[in-house]
Amino acid sequence: MCETCGCGEAGRARAPMRPADPDTVRRVELGRAVLADNDAIAAANRAWLDARGTRMVDLVSSPGSGKTTLLEATLDALAPELRLAVLAGDVQTERDADRLAGRGVPVAAVETGGACHLEARDVARRLDALAGDGPDLLIVENVGNLVCPAAFDLGQHLRVALLSVTEGEDKPLKYPALFHRAAVVLLTKVDLLPHLRFDVAACEANLRTVRPDVRVIRVSARSGEGMEEWFDLLRAEAAR
Repeated sequence: MCETCGCGEAGRARAPMRPADPDTVRRVELGRAVLADNDAIAAANRAWLDARGTRMVDLVSSPGSGKTTLLEATLDALAPELRLAVLAGDVQTERDADRLAGRGVPVAAVETGGACHLEARDVARRLDALAGDGPDLLIVENVGNLVCPAAFDLGQHLRVALLSVTEGEDKPLKYPALFHRAAVVLLTKVDLLPHLRFDVAACEANLRTVRPDVRVIRVSARSGEGMEEWFDLLRAEAAR
């Protein structure tokens, strides 16, 4: 259970093991209150963005799946044709934001100082600076974590999960909340497949067990495989 947010109770409603234990009941109630407050702010974020014609895309994955490398390639390809902005979240340092800077796109960093996810209020505090002029897309790079970010709506219009081929094919079954809530999954680092024992068909079957209508795109930011399909998805999202 996340000590920061109490979102260990967010994925499912569970009766406490010992209903009379006041501490257990307090944690469940606190977790629900935190999420209710977050959802209200997220709804306000979404309305604020809708009024400006901006779509928000939330990228979620475990650490090391390639979110920042994917974003570098994405900004290089799409910044000339779309108005973009990026919010990069991490537990410590602003290194990801620094990597994305200098591409003609507004970039802001959120250093959570220990929290394992971004919350709607983190986005709300930066909307004026990042999206006040109504960019086509606001892309959020969430904190690397497969559990807690799934529970927190940021006000996004599209949640995209990244799963690299250096991870296990069973990740969707082990962390179903995230993959159930992600309409799109990017299977990243596919250029490494010749060097790995990773069963792509089994992974995609596991994803569809969790979410039958999921769209899976196999990508490599290094080789360029699948990237045009990813770019087209973002173009379509910006045109909504």
